[in-house]
Amino acid sequence: MTVLHLLGSPGDGGAETYFLDLVRALAEDGLPQAAAIHANPAREAVLAAMGVPVQVLPYDAPFDFVSGRRIRALAEKLPARVLLQWMNRAGRVVPRSGPWKRIGRLGGYYDLKYYRGADLLVANTEDIRAHIVAQGWPSDRVVYVPNFAEPAIEAAPVARASLETPEGAPLLLAMGRLHKVKAHDVALRALVHLPEANLWIAGEGPEAAPLKQLAERLGVARRVRFLGWRRDASALYRAADLCVFPSRYEPLGNTVIQAWAHGTPIIAAASQGPGVLIRDGEDGLLTPVDDVEGLAVQIGRAISDPALRTRLSQAGLARALGEFAKAPVVARWRELFAAFGES
Repeated sequence: MTVLHLLGSPGDGGAETYFLDLVRALAEDGLPQAAAIHANPAREAVLAAMGVPVQVLPYDAPFDFVSGRRIRALAEKLPARVLLQWMNRAGRVVPRSGPWKRIGRLGGYYDLKYYRGADLLVANTEDIRAHIVAQGWPSDRVVYVPNFAEPAIEAAPVARASLETPEGAPLLLAMGRLHKVKAHDVALRALVHLPEANLWIAGEGPEAAPLKQLAERLGVARRVRFLGWRRDASALYRAADLCVFPSRYEPLGNTVIQAWAHGTPIIAAASQGPGVLIRDGEDGLLTPVDDVEGLAVQIGRAISDPALRTRLSQAGLARALGEFAKAPVVARWRELFAAFGES
């Protein structure tokens, strides 16, 4: 019996990263799995290294007459007892019937039309679960299972010299797609008020060129490093003094729990997910969305107060080890699969 993961996203982002994290954790727990994904050579290689069979599908919206048939054929061949749908795109082509159960995993406030026919929905925050129920979904067919965060034990901090960053300078880390919703522009503008700080931005996306141009116009380009998409997140978190996360819209904020798990103090905008997750002043610092000066003030406060950074780091790590640990999350997924006859 096998769980077949369906991921139609071609890009890289937080959800796609967590997809690999959960598949790896389930593989380590001995769960038979396969994946039908959109072409992404790096992701295909990671899955292959895990020993997870991969089939590449087009997932071409809105007219895709291939992916659904191939998913059905693969599911029957395995055979799969559970089809696990990640995000919306796969929902356009996932088979609506067959000798399996279908679970939809939601990490955002999605339109439920992409999950019609699902037997169960899994929300990664309690608020998303409430949103699903408010749309009329039966409450006994939606459950909350959080994301987990676990550092790569063997990862040493990225050497600052390798990115031409002074050893003694305060180092800020921003993780996330180069997209307007991630508000990297706010972090760049805040850097103007922090003349000693350096900023690493890890991610790819459509705003790459505009952000680099903004850094030049603001006069901070020499203190900013655009790292592109990275697969050594643990090494980056361990190198940084602070994680900054000024996202304008964020249903969860996986960066928050990742920073906590690495003991990296975090400062975030109070968008939907981080605003609920973070206990301001206890395990992180919050600023209003789009508040450049507020972000700069909070960063400056943390830079100048080592005791504050230590307190935030310790409290965040405690949250990660308690609420967002890998073992209980994997156990909860196994319970759900077992309810459908998976063992």
